[in-house]
Amino acid sequence: MPAPERLYRNLTLGFSLVIIAFGVVILAVTLASGGGPVSAGVLLGLLFLGIGATRLYLAARTRH
Repeated sequence: MPAPERLYRNLTLGFSLVIIAFGVVILAVTLASGGGPVSAGVLLGLLFLGIGATRLYLAARTRH
């Protein structure tokens, strides 16, 4: 069984990737439906991408 810290790190990385994937899907669906550059779907997709990428960056930065 992995150490709790390693398990937490792996789950954090996994959830970050899932959040990034949600952002990409939201962007793709919005743009495929004809959404403009300032539509709610595009902004929400970019928000998800930013949150996921920031979480990945912070997790990589604090890794020992």
